[in-house]
Amino acid sequence: MADHKHHTSHEEHLREQHLMLDPMPRGKMNEMVMESMHTTSWKFWLVFGLLAALVAYALFYKWGVMILEGLGVAGVNRPSYWGIFLVNTVFWIGISHAGTFISAILRVFKAEFRRPFTRAAELMTTFGLIQAGFSIFMHMGRVWLSYWLMPYPNQRQLWPNFHSPLSWDLLAITTYLLSSTMYLFLPLIPDLAMARDRTPDGTWQKVFYRILALGFRGTEGEWTHLRNALNIFAFAIIPVMFSVHTIVSWDFAMATRPGWNSTIFGPYFVVGALHSGMGAVVMVLAVVRGTMKHMKYFIRPEHFEAIGKLMLIISMAWGYFFFNDYIVQWYGGDKWTKELLHWHEAGPMGWMWFGMLICNVAIPWAILWNKKWRSTPWLLFLVGMLINVGMWFERYIIVPISLTINRMPFTWRLYQPGIEVWLGIGTLAFFILLYMAASRLIPLIPVWEVQEGQMAHSLKKYGRETVVAVSDLE
Repeated sequence: MADHKHHTSHEEHLREQHLMLDPMPRGKMNEMVMESMHTTSWKFWLVFGLLAALVAYALFYKWGVMILEGLGVAGVNRPSYWGIFLVNTVFWIGISHAGTFISAILRVFKAEFRRPFTRAAELMTTFGLIQAGFSIFMHMGRVWLSYWLMPYPNQRQLWPNFHSPLSWDLLAITTYLLSSTMYLFLPLIPDLAMARDRTPDGTWQKVFYRILALGFRGTEGEWTHLRNALNIFAFAIIPVMFSVHTIVSWDFAMATRPGWNSTIFGPYFVVGALHSGMGAVVMVLAVVRGTMKHMKYFIRPEHFEAIGKLMLIISMAWGYFFFNDYIVQWYGGDKWTKELLHWHEAGPMGWMWFGMLICNVAIPWAILWNKKWRSTPWLLFLVGMLINVGMWFERYIIVPISLTINRMPFTWRLYQPGIEVWLGIGTLAFFILLYMAASRLIPLIPVWEVQEGQMAHSLKKYGRETVVAVSDLE
């Protein structure tokens, strides 16, 4: 009798801890997700309005001032011709990598914990790349000539300069944005069809969902085509993810400047992108779980615990690549590179260098090793925020701070940001604004994926031990 009670309590504990073992009827989960979309408080609209005003001020007024006055109102000048615009470009492309990593790579490896939050990560990819594109256009100054970047045929047989990193970034961002948007849209189709069927007739939302659902009815043939397409995209988008941030690293590594001509920049930038991206994902999940109705059922401490493990591993990998890059440059003996490394640590912005190491290495290593701590949403939110602060510091050190030291000491001048601070804040506000709008337009939880996972998971008893069994539904 005591064994039976213990077995029952153990099963209840497993169901409480794991979403895949705590199934609900499909209709009930659909109602919960739709209710979370339609339940909007005054606080939501207050924050939405403030962000919209900030975006209008930064991205319309301030950007307009810079277009009229010229780049002279920004802090970019000799020798730091690249400033916060390029820092934000690298940062936002890095943020966008989390969606591909969580959705595509974990889908390929069949990691079941990914199911409830893949869409939240995929939205970050698309919205992050939009901000990276804005940052590139701001950096150009004369944005109306941006078509010069495209390899278009013309009467004089002139082509854009493929030696320019701007052309590389255009190809990288455009390719990644198109592929990630398609990868976001495919698994969204069944949930859009669900929203279409549960939206009253005669509303604009009904028209919106009916158009985007593409007539999806849920037949066996449609599900087969959808799964095949997702498998193809999952394998195809992974090399795109790695190539995009490798191309971004080439913006720097192809130059012969001190601190940039490093062969390790490719994997170093990719790992850094995953580091900041995973931190951003956990921040989004914590906010969604804490502010949207019924989300505590779908997003549980087990998901934060699993992401916390990935964050710890990536933090260790980033620490290795940072040390690898630093020690080789220090040991190389180049006079100007050693001067640059000393400037990083002991210069006017040395506090940023130490802050980068504390945020990216010390804090994640000190907190994420503990299962209880990495299962606490608010604590993981704090760690993710500090990681993103540290990664922004890292990009700032690589771009304008490293440009300060070159082989002509008479040109040395510390970079002083100008109007680009407001423009950077505007991109952050626009990212949050897009996410808030998406949370009220599309289901943030892929209900069909959650139900599929719950159908595949079951509890089986072998002797006195209860184990989780996972069957293959495909």
